[in-house]
Amino acid sequence: MAILIIETDESRRATVHRFLQRAGYLTDLTPSLAAATTKLAVRHYEFVLLAQTLPDSNGLTLLHEAKRRNYQAAAFILLMATDAVEDRLHGFAAGADDCVARSTTLLELGRRLRSIARQRFGRPRPRISFGAGFELDLAGRRLRHGSHAVDLSRSQFDLLHHLLRHRGRPLTREQLGAHIGKGSEGSNYIDVHSMNVRRALARFAPPDFLQTVRGIGYQAA
Repeated sequence: MAILIIETDESRRATVHRFLQRAGYLTDLTPSLAAATTKLAVRHYEFVLLAQTLPDSNGLTLLHEAKRRNYQAAAFILLMATDAVEDRLHGFAAGADDCVARSTTLLELGRRLRSIARQRFGRPRPRISFGAGFELDLAGRRLRHGSHAVDLSRSQFDLLHHLLRHRGRPLTREQLGAHIGKGSEGSNYIDVHSMNVRRALARFAPPDFLQTVRGIGYQAA
């Protein structure tokens, strides 16, 4: 899932960004309302983390605008300076899906994101069909082509699953490495895994859906 983080505090913005990337989310960052409005107009996000106070406006202004324009029905979480009941009520009235104090722990923020995701977007599908007859079984952590099992290592399975979760969106080698827990291994590690995934799939059908995006990384079409 993709999240837009609108936060003025650079340190806090970077901390939340790292935490969410390790949790498997795709993140974009911006410190202002003007830049956020531009991003929301052209990109799809499942979540928007919105600071209550911004240098060029108030977060409530964007909430009102988002409600009017429907911005792909993203879920908005308002990050408030305090946990005052009156402020929370204003946030909910403006259209926020949740209101949390900026001092809320990252673990609690992650829990709230998962809760909203279950309510708004449903639970992940247990199986993903893709390519020419492939099926990824998430519960059993197996990949099949028809009646044949396709052998993948744990990291290769996680890499393929992450790409399929974000079909049509290029993912950097750093994002993929962070997701499979190999962020410190270097970009070559992801290139090797991607090559091996392609080889495993090619035994059964052309892996054309797995594309290299020059200068960025990879994407599943």
